[in-house]
This record gives sequence, structure tokens and C-alpha cells, in this order.
Amino acid sequence: MTPDAALLEHALARAVGTSVRIRMRSGLGGGDISVVERIDTTAGSFVVKSGAGVAGLFQAEADGLRAVRASGTSLRIPDVIMCHEAEPAFLVLEDLGQGSPVADFADRVGRGLAELHGTSAPTFGFATDNFCGATPQPNPRRSSWIEFYRSARLGHQLELGTRAGHYSTDDRRQTAALLARLDTWIDEPDEGPALVHGDLWSGNLHTAADGLPALIDPAAYFAHREAELGMMTLFGGFSSRVYAAYQEARPLEPGWRDRNPLYQLYHLMNHVTLFGGGYHGQVMAIVRRYAPAH
Repeated sequence: MTPDAALLEHALARAVGTSVRIRMRSGLGGGDISVVERIDTTAGSFVVKSGAGVAGLFQAEADGLRAVRASGTSLRIPDVIMCHEAEPAFLVLEDLGQGSPVADFADRVGRGLAELHGTSAPTFGFATDNFCGATPQPNPRRSSWIEFYRSARLGHQLELGTRAGHYSTDDRRQTAALLARLDTWIDEPDEGPALVHGDLWSGNLHTAADGLPALIDPAAYFAHREAELGMMTLFGGFSSRVYAAYQEARPLEPGWRDRNPLYQLYHLMNHVTLFGGGYHGQVMAIVRRYAPAH
């Protein structure tokens, strides 16, 4: 359900401290989970997300946006104007507009991500649980990255997919073998936890009206920063210059590409959870690569 004009005007008036009248509402593309609109009002232009049908989704997005914005990254992050949790739930964000990329767009993306990943915390996880897409994403505070990734990411997805009937007994046995030996391939980061966007595919990289890169729709948490590259490399859309600029600003540990499929694995398993068995073959190919059947 989307909010009517009267509710939006009343809520916005309380948020911005002045009376608000909506002049125009227009739909925006890209809303797979929620309805996304631009509203032009007497108090300015805003982006409104509504109709998700998933309790807590908008508050989780708001928390993630605030954390990423507070990191001080040079990437544009929309300000959270307000979050209305009662039905009909909706989220109102700063409208960054839409433009054409500046000449050094890719360099700015790489450097901005390096800046974001420079924000650390005492533990892995996040202050609250959130979502990756519409899938609940638990974020318990853990001192070990390997334990966090094993249980709160891969193990969590295995449980969700098993409940939905996507994995056979052999699939589960083989994946459990990979989880048991995860420390064979993944190390604890010497630099500690890094704040990541968490769901960084090309659709969540936005070009603002001024041509500068912006990030939207985070699934933020503190992770090994290599985890960010799992989703980035999975479906493409990021130029080689993005990775080069990132490496110049914050070099990755040698061998990150060898570990990268293990970070793609989480997002592929989430796609099985969200969309069914179409991604099952890719999941099990990665599992067999690292933990071949005997």
C-alpha cells in the first residue's frame, strides 16, 4: 500500500518543520521490492519508497544509509528525511536527482569505496539486523570474521534455502564441509572490521544530478572489506578503473581474487532464497570448487 497525499504531507511537515503541499508525484524505476516515487512539494523534491510489505525494511535501510553517510565517504549518500513505520510504511529520502557521469566517475567510485571501508568498529556485524534484498540479514556482534561469515552469512542462507527445499541432503553435507573448513581459505583481516555497503551491485550505484556517484539501498554492516567485492564482481557493471582506483587508495591483500568466489557465494545463496533454484548450480559449483566431494 502506498501512502496518500494527505498522510505524506502531514508526515513531511512534521519532519521538515513547515507546511508541505505535494505538487506532483511520479514513479521512478528500479523498485523491485518497493514502490519508488519522486514527489515535488512546496518544501522541495523528495524520493519516497513505500509498499514493501516487509516489516522493518525501511527502518533498516534508513539505519544503513545513516551509517554509510556518517562514514565521511566522498560518495553521495541520500539523507534520510523520515521513516514512517506504521502501515502504510514509507521512507522519505533526499532527492539526489539523475544526471550523466562526470569524466572521472569511476575513479571517484573506487576512492569513495576505499574511504567507506576506512570506517571501522570493535566487532563485525551491525547495531541492528537488516535485510539483503528482502531476506532478513542477521548482524550479531562477533570478534571473529570467519565465525561471523560462517554462521551469520553462509550458514544462515543454507538454513533458509534448506527450509524452502532448495538443497538436497548431499548439497547440505557438502556445503557444511566447506563451512567447517572456511578458515582454510579466508583469514581474519589485520585491519579489523570495515563498514561495507553490503549489497553493491551496479543498480545500487547511482549517478546524481551533478554527475557524481552515489550509493543507495545498502545492507550495511562491518565486515572483511573483501566481502564487498563479492557482489560487485558477481554481475559486473563496475569498470576496471573502479578497482584500480580502489587499489591505489586502499590496496587489497594478495590473493583476493582467489577468495572472491567465497564472497560471491553469499549473494548467490541469497538469490536462491529470493528467486528459487535458478542460481542453485552456481552455488554448488563454488561449493565443489573449494570442498570437492569424496
